[in-house]
Amino acid sequence: MAAAAAAAASTVIEIDHVTKSFGDYTAVNDADFSIAEGEFFSMLGPSGCGKTTTLRMIAGFETPTTGAIRLDGTDVSTVPPYKRSVNTVFQQYALFPHMTVWDNVAFGPRSQKVDKVEVSRRVDELLEVVRLSDFAARKPAQLSGGQQQRVALARALVNFPKALLLDEPLGALDLKLRHAMQFELKRIQREVGITFVYVTHDQEEALTMSDRIAVMSNGNVEQIGTPTEIYARPSTVFVAGFIGQANLWPCSIDSRSNGSAIVGALGTSLSASCHLPEIAAGQRGTVMVRPERLQITMSDPETLGARVSGRVTDLTFQGPVVRLLLTVPDGSQVLANVPDDADLPQLRPGDEVWASWAPDAACVLPAADDLPLTDDELVEES
Repeated sequence: MAAAAAAAASTVIEIDHVTKSFGDYTAVNDADFSIAEGEFFSMLGPSGCGKTTTLRMIAGFETPTTGAIRLDGTDVSTVPPYKRSVNTVFQQYALFPHMTVWDNVAFGPRSQKVDKVEVSRRVDELLEVVRLSDFAARKPAQLSGGQQQRVALARALVNFPKALLLDEPLGALDLKLRHAMQFELKRIQREVGITFVYVTHDQEEALTMSDRIAVMSNGNVEQIGTPTEIYARPSTVFVAGFIGQANLWPCSIDSRSNGSAIVGALGTSLSASCHLPEIAAGQRGTVMVRPERLQITMSDPETLGARVSGRVTDLTFQGPVVRLLLTVPDGSQVLANVPDDADLPQLRPGDEVWASWAPDAACVLPAADDLPLTDDELVEES
């Protein structure tokens, strides 16, 4: 539905069956999607997945091996960057240190010989949008990292490009400032109404800011959808494991009908939603349940939903929730996020508890030979 809605809107960027190879290495494999006018579109994935290469092809810094890149319906696959109506903001902002904030932002329209009155109007307007009007006379060295980033945004937007391309622009900021700038970026994008194409490996950034997300892995686009679709209805085990935390258990598909399935997992029979047409009874699969959907009780809840007993093997305090790891009788592990104020006694490793969840909390995905890396392993690899 999201892809259809994007197609119905005015398409600004079209990636038409694009492949990019470097010798024998394929960085992007048959990417085929479009980005709508005024959309905040993110490309998300681990290092080496092809997201930055795709962005560089849109910008004109790389040329597709096969396929085409179109801007407003015009093929620009071989057009140099300076002739494309897009601007790029990198992690390093490359502001002119000898110029004031005002002059940095004015550099683009001045280079294009725009009338002085129009230059002043544009610069003043953009500085107001990025909330830096009071800093117009300062030099970049007198600004914080977040302020420098907003200057770079204003400078990139002042020529009214068709799209603004952002290559992990928050990577150099500390955690607290990154969180604040996520909301600032989305606010700025809404106010100026220009298409933003954002590259990141940070799931929280993508979920917070995006209208739609393309999740990439090993050069392939695994899934495109809204943040809600990507999180609640992933299409592959990779997407389920990469976006947030997920319980992913191998299962057998015993039967399916009307968007649901009965599966065998964790040594018992479970009901789960099943929205992928390629999954059929008799196949192997993977059942996913998000940790926050689990309820933990000390006794058998005897609910109509799924339930399994387990032994607490690890507890981690994470502020508003306690991350609880259980081992169930068949040896599988169950991860649950328990609110810190839950009506439970002080749990310790070795305690026996019950985990239960509603049938619609479970989702059936295709089988996977290798389950995705954990969050900690992904951090170590990057």
